[in-house]
Amino acid sequence: MNAPIVRLTSLAHGGGCGCKLAPAMLQELLADQPAAAPFRQLLVGVETGDDAAVWKIDDSTCVVATTDFFMPVVDDPFDFGRIAATNAISDIYAMGAKPIMALAILGMPLNKIAVDDVRKIIAGGNTVCNAAGIPVAGGHSIDAPEPIYGLAVIGLCRPDQVRRNADAKPGDALILTKALGVGIYSAAIKKGELSGDGYAEMVNSTTQLNRIGSELAEDKSVHAVTDVTGFGLLGHALELARGSKLTVTLNAGDVPLFTQAAQLAQQGHVTGASTRNWASYGEAIRLPEGLPDWQRNLLVDPQTSGGLLVSCAADRAQAILETIQRADYGAARIIGHTEAGPAEVRVTA
Repeated sequence: MNAPIVRLTSLAHGGGCGCKLAPAMLQELLADQPAAAPFRQLLVGVETGDDAAVWKIDDSTCVVATTDFFMPVVDDPFDFGRIAATNAISDIYAMGAKPIMALAILGMPLNKIAVDDVRKIIAGGNTVCNAAGIPVAGGHSIDAPEPIYGLAVIGLCRPDQVRRNADAKPGDALILTKALGVGIYSAAIKKGELSGDGYAEMVNSTTQLNRIGSELAEDKSVHAVTDVTGFGLLGHALELARGSKLTVTLNAGDVPLFTQAAQLAQQGHVTGASTRNWASYGEAIRLPEGLPDWQRNLLVDPQTSGGLLVSCAADRAQAILETIQRADYGAARIIGHTEAGPAEVRVTA
């Protein structure tokens, strides 16, 4: 007998990339782990908080590997599968690579969720992998107390195509390819206060593959790329600042937002992950005087399957932005710049 119909989000203590451990906790857990430096062919490991690991096979080929999974950010099982798969594949694109295959990661409380709904989650993930042109070549499943779904993904690129978050240069322009607001919208979903149009906007964004990342890796004026996910825009910008040993300046008024994000944030729709994010790295953020809390909450809002943060030569920024927008990332905007200085993020109004 199938389990009774329940809201997926009611079975999870957190949703989407908001489930991630807070940045401060993650740093504490990894603090005494041995460095991977002795492995000469490991071009990218855990040292800079990059999106995926990179192993150099030879002078023309790198293997890029990542894994990502989380609990439901929406109640529709098919949409949950699509969002989780899109988010996992994003790490490959953010490194400048193209995915070649995926393995499914599945944990389900089978006494609480109908088997048909689990099938829909898997089908949603498969649909996205088909769109990315890759197979789901295997995986692993367990009976878990909360629903979990995601992918381990393998990709390939040339060594010169690898784009880390630690290679930004002073004077670069910063481009964000998708609007913010996923965490705000998901908080509204849990309270039943997100409109149908808002839900469609969120799903359209979170199921759009970040394939533009592998295209940007062909451009030598694109110096660094990272995707904006659970640590929020400020958290991932700070990773870029620390990795590149630069100051990042973001113009709050230029940051693209979901249509209803500002209104919902002002009404108090915020995730617990936003609070944890700010507590973890707020000391390294310089906010303008008088910035309202709701606007700060948007800047630390955990993004599930968010956009790419691209650091590129300033004199090429407009042309690169137009390339991104023509590739159907209409929300993309130039939102700031980098400069020599302490490894911190400054926000201007």
